[in-house]
Amino acid sequence: MLQSKNDRIKTMKRFFAFMLTLGLATMSLTGHSHANPLQAKVYKDPNCGCCAIYADYLVARDYEVEVIESDQVVQMSRMMGIPEEMQGCHLTMIEGYAISGHVPLETIDRILAERPEAKAYTLPGMPMGSPGMGGVKNAPFEVYQIKDSTAEVYDIR
Repeated sequence: MLQSKNDRIKTMKRFFAFMLTLGLATMSLTGHSHANPLQAKVYKDPNCGCCAIYADYLVARDYEVEVIESDQVVQMSRMMGIPEEMQGCHLTMIEGYAISGHVPLETIDRILAERPEAKAYTLPGMPMGSPGMGGVKNAPFEVYQIKDSTAEVYDIR
């Protein structure tokens, strides 16, 4: 059965409307568009493997990631106000926020949605089962917000 030109045009318009709706729905589910991925810089010790896995975790969630090897991660974290005993093994910069350690993406999404005044967040140590770490999660992840040289729990995952 042959379609008339008007029928073909209507079909194409429906198809493009569907594709536009699908694209907008995808953006609302992921929090950002594939066309404009969020950018992250991961500063890591050259000898650390889990830091690279954390970078891959961000890439898999549509972040554009630049990995920068540095032996100054501790000093950089300290400059961002993160006390040494609360630092993670790498420092990630996203949208002006310093993210220390294996902070889950759900927490980063919350930070970017709320845009708090704090400049740094940390999941201290290298907790098992956290993004980029192997093993089984054995306790909730407590992510701390560093604000005015004080640390308080910001999110529990």
